[in-house]
Amino acid sequence: MSAISAASRGAHVTILEKGSRPGRKLDITGKGRCNVTNTADREAFIRAFEPKGRFLYGAFSRFFSEDIIALLESEGVETKVERGGRVFPVSDRASDVTDALIRHAQSLGVRIKTNASAKSLVIEDSAVKGVNLYGGRFDCAAVVLATGGVSYPKTGSTGDGYEMAKQAGHEIVPPTAALSALFVKNPIPEIAGLSLKNAEVSLIVEGAKKPARKEFGEMLFTHKGLSGPVILTLSRSVGRLGGKPAAVSIDLKPALTPEQLDARLLREFAKPRKMKSVFAALLPKSLANMFGALCDVSPEKSTAQVTTAERKRIIEKLKSLTFDIKSLAPVEEAIVTSGGVALTEIDPKTMGSKLVRGLYFAGEIIDIDAETGGYNLQAAFSTGYAAGRAAADYLSTEDI
Repeated sequence: MSAISAASRGAHVTILEKGSRPGRKLDITGKGRCNVTNTADREAFIRAFEPKGRFLYGAFSRFFSEDIIALLESEGVETKVERGGRVFPVSDRASDVTDALIRHAQSLGVRIKTNASAKSLVIEDSAVKGVNLYGGRFDCAAVVLATGGVSYPKTGSTGDGYEMAKQAGHEIVPPTAALSALFVKNPIPEIAGLSLKNAEVSLIVEGAKKPARKEFGEMLFTHKGLSGPVILTLSRSVGRLGGKPAAVSIDLKPALTPEQLDARLLREFAKPRKMKSVFAALLPKSLANMFGALCDVSPEKSTAQVTTAERKRIIEKLKSLTFDIKSLAPVEEAIVTSGGVALTEIDPKTMGSKLVRGLYFAGEIIDIDAETGGYNLQAAFSTGYAAGRAAADYLSTEDI
């Protein structure tokens, strides 16, 4: 996006691509479907990036969701809107988005130099003069660092940009996982792979009187803990707890109050049968098979023998299946990296360095991150556009 923006304003642009193909991380986003952006308004976007969202006002005002959708459609990639305002390509292929951006860049004359791994910036008199590659030097008068964070390093995101930014004198907020799975102390491996479509999930912090956050939607059980969209969203809040003990509480029946659930159970108990049949009527198969052990009620027990105390335990477990959080998944496995180049050292209007002339930043290398839903990709597109535009303007106005 930086290259497209700069080239559209007349700059001669080369993408120095570390790998054999550009956009390898984009190719795997959204489980290979690419959640391009969201239909939410700018204020909702800003809130999604709290507490640092205000930094993005300028970038979003220059290039926003309708702009990336229009660009993709100009390249033949139609989009669709799904639950929560999430925007995907109609084809459900992330590679179509990557290919469209590559085509658009090349149509503007952008050169793409693959297998070009950058080692350091060439900086003279507080201005960019080029890039040292492993195998030579590339001379240029402006550089946009769009190297990503440190998650999914096999796609090329290995923290190289942080080192180059440090070399330029920038402070790096230590990178950590932003959107990631949660490892828990009491996982249930027997239900790994089970997905819940409509769960209400709460983050419970030790000592707090009410949940720190609640989310409703889809989640997934894993061998080591929990994942899926609502868990990824909660993980941002977990990462900001500083290690404070916390748990995730899952409401398996959010549409029913405890009283309504009790009435439902009493109806189930009206016909004498084994409790395993009741669990099977209430829950997905793999969870139903485990549920008796979770609430200490034998699945072989007859409904006629279930005590009031046991019925209460079943209701409590259905309304609050609780897992004690052990940690976030490793940052290498995170969907988004938190941390990066400190915002105080970047001009929010241009994404330009306040320390080095001709140096700009775009995307995940910047210390911004949002909840799941297409917000992070839009920030990458928007900051990329702003950085490329400013870099081209710098080239045309400075005596270089």
